[in-house]
Amino acid sequence: MVFSSLTFLFFFLPIALLLYYISPRSIKNFTLLGVSLFFYAWGEPIYIALMIFSALTDYIHGRIIGRFREQRPLYAKLGLLSSLIVNLAVLSFFKYADFLIGSINSIVGTGIEPLDLPLPIGISFYTFQTMSYAIDVYRGNVRPQKNIITFALYVSLFPQLIAGPIVRYEIIERELMNRTFQLSQFADGVRIFIIGLGKKVLIANTIGQLWANVESQGVSELTVLAAWLGIIAFAFQIYFDFSGYSDMAIGLGKMFGFSFPKNFNYPYIAKNASEFWRRWHITLGSWFRDYVYIPLGGNRKGQFALYRNLFIVWGLTGLWHGASWNYVLWGLYFGVLIAIERAGLLKWLGKLPNVVQHLYLLIVILFSWVIFVFEDIREGLNYAQVMVGLAGLPLYDTTFLYEIYTNGVLLVIAGILSTPVFPRLWKRWVDRSNVGKNEWMQIALQTVFFSAILLLATAYLVDDAFNPFLYFRF
Repeated sequence: MVFSSLTFLFFFLPIALLLYYISPRSIKNFTLLGVSLFFYAWGEPIYIALMIFSALTDYIHGRIIGRFREQRPLYAKLGLLSSLIVNLAVLSFFKYADFLIGSINSIVGTGIEPLDLPLPIGISFYTFQTMSYAIDVYRGNVRPQKNIITFALYVSLFPQLIAGPIVRYEIIERELMNRTFQLSQFADGVRIFIIGLGKKVLIANTIGQLWANVESQGVSELTVLAAWLGIIAFAFQIYFDFSGYSDMAIGLGKMFGFSFPKNFNYPYIAKNASEFWRRWHITLGSWFRDYVYIPLGGNRKGQFALYRNLFIVWGLTGLWHGASWNYVLWGLYFGVLIAIERAGLLKWLGKLPNVVQHLYLLIVILFSWVIFVFEDIREGLNYAQVMVGLAGLPLYDTTFLYEIYTNGVLLVIAGILSTPVFPRLWKRWVDRSNVGKNEWMQIALQTVFFSAILLLATAYLVDDAFNPFLYFRF
C-alpha cells in the first residue's frame, strides 16, 4: 500500500485516524502499533516477522547497553557491537547477498545460484533507525526504552516506515511517550500531506512518463537533446517522488502528534555538490555524518584521513541506495566531487556569478542521475556519450520536438516548483494585500487551494495506473 493510492487515502487513513483518536490515551501507542503492523503486512505479510525481530533485538540490546553503560562499560560495548552485527547481518543478507554472489561469479567465474530473495520494503530505513538508537543509548544521548510497545512503535511507525525520513529515537522520544492533540498541528499535517501528494501524483508521476518514453527508445535511437530531456525528466521525477513522499510522511506524523525532521530543502537551487547534499535526503546525510564520518575522525586528523573518510562515507552512501555497482559508483562520484570542492574548487566557484555556480551544479547532478538510473554501467556510459555528442547521433528529431511540445509546460512548472519562488511570492502577496489582514480569507483561500490539489490528485489516481515509488526499492 502506498500513500498515493485510493485505498490508502479513502479507506486506510480515515480508519487509522478514527481508531487512534477514539482510543484512550493509555492504549494509543498500542493502537498505532497495530495500525502500523497492518499497514506493513498489507505489502509484506511475510517480512513483518523480520521487522518485529529487528525491533525486539534492539529493544533487548538497548536494555543491556543501558544497564551496563556506567558500571561495566566493556559489557555495554559488547552489547553495542552485538546490536550492530545483528542489524548489519540482516540488512546485508536480504539486500546484498545476491549482489555479492553476482560479483563473485563475475570475478572468479563461479556459477553460484542467487538466492532471489525479495527485498523487504523499508529495511534500509528502519535498520538505520534501530542502529542509531543503540548507538545513542551507548553514548548516553538517550535512555533505553523500557516499554516494548513504545519501542516497537518507534521502529514500525507507518508514516515513515517505508521510505523515511530516517527518524532518530532522540527526536521523537518525548512524543512517543506523551502526545497531545492540537488542531493547528493536525491541520498543518493535512496541508503538508496534500502538498506531498500533489508533488508525487501530479508532478512526479506525470513527468516520470516522459522519462519512460525516452528510456523506452533505447540509447542508440536517441538524439543529443532527447537524452538531455530524458535525464532532466528523471531528475524532476526522483525529486518530486521522494520529496513528495517525505512531505506526506511528515504530514501524517503531525496528524498523529509527531514532528519528523525535514528531509528536503530545494536541493536543485544549490551552487555546489556539498550544498546539494545538505539539501537532499537530509536525514540520511546527517546519519552518515554523525554515525560514520565523525567517528572515523571527520576532518580532524589531517588531509589524508579527511579524503579517506569522505570516500568511505560516499561509497557506503551509494551502497545504501542499492545492491549494484552503479550505486557504489554514484556514491564515489559525489565523494570525488566533494573532495575536489574541498581541495579548492569551492573557493574558485565562489568568485563566479551565481548563475554559473548553479549551472555547474545542475550539470554534475544530471550526469550523476545517469549513473544512478542505469544499473548496467556500460549502458549508462553510452547514454552519457549521447548527451555530450560523442555517439554520432543527431542533435534532435521530430520525436524530441513532439515531447517538448507536449511536455514543455509541465517542465516549466516542475522547474518553478523545485525552487522556493512560489512560496515567496505567495508570502509577499499575502503580506502586502488585504488577505494578510483577514484570517478567515486566508483560511478560505487555503481551503480552496488544498482541496483543488486533492481533487486533481484523486482524479489522476482514478484515471491512471502509473504510480511507482522510486525509493521503495532502497
